[in-house]
Amino acid sequence: MGAGQSRSSNQLVVPQANAALDQLKYEVAQELGIAIPQDGYFGHMATRDTGAIGGHITRRLVQIAEQSLAGQFK
Repeated sequence: MGAGQSRSSNQLVVPQANAALDQLKYEVAQELGIAIPQDGYFGHMATRDTGAIGGHITRRLVQIAEQSLAGQFK
């Protein structure tokens, strides 16, 4: 598999969001001080590091959704 490819069978509901999610992944990794492999292959990374990135992404997405919903009900 090449850079940016995944074995996951999950499909995005909004395929255009893929670039934004990739950007978020790199931002979160940088904030955590975790280097993402240049070739995009995560198989050699520690599970702890990939889990930390995923967990922070999830928290950030929930926060964005909560802010969006709060703005709708004002």
